Amino acid sequence: MRDVITVAPADSGWAVLHEGAEPWLFRSGAQAEWSARRLGEVLAESGRAVEVRILLRGGQLGGRFVWDPAEAAAQWRRARELEPA
Repeated sequence: MRDVITVAPADSGWAVLHEGAEPWLFRSGAQAEWSARRLGEVLAESGRAVEVRILLRGGQLGGRFVWDPAEAAAQWRRARELEPA
């Protein structure tokens, strides 16, 4: 089963919603999306399957990102190998 993180319009900006957690509120959709994607990466690195859904102001699905835990761990290792010493 996947963890689902949703970025959705809110009264005063944008919200990041994740089951069992308080919503995170942002003024900018870009900030909310970045935070949701980063949370997705962190959860995937810990071994969880994750899906981030980006909803537009009209409620339509604007984007979707999925992380497989094994793939996320491999990407994380490759990225660390490329970092300058």
